[in-house]
This record gives sequence, structure tokens and C-alpha cells, in this order.
Amino acid sequence: MTTAPTPKAPFTELVDLASRRLGAGVVATNEDTFADAENLLVAEAAVFRPHTFGHKGQIMDGWESRRRRGTGAEQPHPTDEDHDWAVVRLGAAGVIRGLVVDTAHFTGNYPESASVEAASIPGHPSPAEVAAAAWVEILPRTPLRGDTAHAFAVSSATRFTHVRLNIFPDGGVARLRVHGEVLPDPRELDGLTFDLAAQEHGGVAEAASDRYFSSPHNLNAPGRASVMGEGWETRRRRDKANDWVRIALAGGGEVLAAEVDTTHFVANAPGWADLVGYDASAGGDPAADPDGWFALLPRTRLQPDTRHRFRLDPARPVTHVRINVYPDGGLARLRLTGRPTEAGRAALALRWFDAVPVAEAAAALVEAGLTAGEAAELAAARPLVDAGAARTAVAALSPADGPDGEHSSRRRSAARRLLGI
Repeated sequence: MTTAPTPKAPFTELVDLASRRLGAGVVATNEDTFADAENLLVAEAAVFRPHTFGHKGQIMDGWESRRRRGTGAEQPHPTDEDHDWAVVRLGAAGVIRGLVVDTAHFTGNYPESASVEAASIPGHPSPAEVAAAAWVEILPRTPLRGDTAHAFAVSSATRFTHVRLNIFPDGGVARLRVHGEVLPDPRELDGLTFDLAAQEHGGVAEAASDRYFSSPHNLNAPGRASVMGEGWETRRRRDKANDWVRIALAGGGEVLAAEVDTTHFVANAPGWADLVGYDASAGGDPAADPDGWFALLPRTRLQPDTRHRFRLDPARPVTHVRINVYPDGGLARLRLTGRPTEAGRAALALRWFDAVPVAEAAAALVEAGLTAGEAAELAAARPLVDAGAARTAVAALSPADGPDGEHSSRRRSAARRLLGI
């Protein structure tokens, strides 16, 4: 695992896993006397209002701790108390690709340096359980500057659920962004129909014709848009073409229904829209194969400020969906309700199994029915890059004959169910 500062950060186009809108929260902090640690997660950029003083001083839009003082005359704090920290539960677990530690508007009170750790903690852990988890450093202690958005690329294939921001020795940080790829636990989605395009399940708005007024990532954001600026809006077209957004779904699936929402777009809603799908499960490239797309919803008239709902024919599975709007305008949200195909579920399960820490992978296998020894053996065989590799690894666990043959066969079947193969 490597971490390096990046002057241009393409990873910022990925979902912010630490956004409050996605469900992130501050689990614990040792100190936020001046300004609440929860401000780290606000989706909007930090602002500064001069001469807005409270009883603790200037009101800052960020997290700010008190000034540290030694425990005695010229004596530093003990090693485990020489800095301040805040622990964030990510809104969605995922693979972290980059961090932004933003000291906006903190000029004489920013930390000298910072580091970030991450952990994977299944379930709904208490603050005490979070504190006792195994933490991995994903950003080593690094100098900071005031009033600066520091971007750092992270190279790690591990799925994390929590991060801990450490600042040395004290001071203020306006925002923490944790950009990455959402990777849900497939067991939580089994047997359900859900929004295959949603950020919280791993959907990504990976390309768009235009993002002049606002981001296409707003289309599959959680919840409903509260204002027009929380949707996707294009500039006015002066040609014969149209605008579009391409979304990679959480996994291959059958789309049963669509919601095309123009809420808040009154004088700038598109006149019409259609939906087309693409199945990349066999290895095609939706960005380079225009002939591979097929219709899901024909061109349909839209109304301003309206949630349009459409039933779709799930005859063909899709991994990507593109919404075309005519000629331009804005949408608040796009929802694509459906269910994963067997191949889509297997692909998601293998990505998840390869990404969780080894102890978590082994525990999931034991819960599925394997012995501790079998679980450790299969977890050690990762990465299981495809269904064929997974079947081979499961078959190699133990022979099917002998006195334990029937039981071992059942256990292998349980492992195959978990991995979707």
C-alpha cells in the first residue's frame, strides 16, 4: 500500500464515502471545543464569515480543537495524547482511492501535520468496539499548510468501514473527503429488489456529456433533492445534439422500473428522455461500443417538477444504463429499481470477498458453514479473480469422499452460495 500527494486528483470524481449525505457520521473525537468534528463531513465547501464570534471565539466552519498545553513545565503530553483525533464511520463501506484534508480558512490555527488510519468493522459497532479495532495507516504523518485542500492518492485494495483523522498537535480542519468505490456486503442485498444505480449500493455516474452547472453524481445520490442545485443540470444547447449520463450499476441486473425525477426543474427540465442499457458482463466496453446499447425506455415526454415512474421490461440484463435527455436541461434524480442476476451477484460477492481483511473473510465463511480450518484455507487462496478460480479454490478444500464426505460437500455448497458461484 502506498500513499502519495497528488496535484491533480482524478479520484475526486469518485463518491465521497465520508459524506454526511451518504450516511457518514463522527463516531468519536477526543476534542472539539472550538468547532464540532461533525463539520468535517458537510457536503458543501467550507465558508468563512468575518466577525461571527461566539462565546468561544470566531465560529469556524470545520473541526477545531483547543490549543494544547504541556502536562507540566515544558513537559510534552505522553505519546498517546500528543495529538487530537476524530473517528468517522463511512456512509458506505468501500475501497478508498484518495483523501482530501482541507484546511480552508484555517490560517493561524491549522495543524502542523496529519495522518489517516482506516479499519473494517462489520455490523454496527459501538465506539468502544471501534477503538479496539485493527487500524491500518493509509496516510502517514504528512505536513499541512493553512487554507489548503491537500489531496492524497491512496493505493489499497482493502474495503474499509471507518477512518480516523489524526492532527498534530492540535488546530482546525475544515473538511475531510474520503473518495472511493462503494462495495456493499452482498449478503445484505440477497433476495431484495433495490436501486441498482444508487451510490449507496455501488452505482457510479461514470461519464456525462455536460456538467456545467452541477455534477452528474447528484443523479444517484441518496434521498431526494431539496433544491435544484442538488440535481444534474447542463448548459443550454445551441446545436442538434442531446445530453446524457452513463451510470455503471452496482452489479449486473434486471431493471424492473425507473424513476426520472425533474423536481425543482421548472423552466429548465428536459422535454423528453429515453433509457438505453448495455451488458458488459461478457467483457464489452460501453464507452467504445455504440452498437452494443439497446433500448430500455423509448423516448418519452417529461413534465417539469415531476417524479416520472415507468415499468420496464427486464428481458435483457444490464451492467450500465445511459439516460439521454432532449435536448438539454436538468434532472434531480434517476432511480433504477431491479434485482441482480446470478452473474451480477457472483461478481459483487467475489469483489467483496477479495477486498475485506483476511480475518473478516474467514469469519464470513465460518458463518456460512465452513470449519475454521477450511475458512482459513479459502481466505488464504484470495484473490479469487473470477467464478472459475473460486470454484477451483472451493473444490480444493477437502475431498468429497471418506467419513466426512457428505458434511464436507454441504460445507462446500455453503461456501459456493456465499460467493455466488
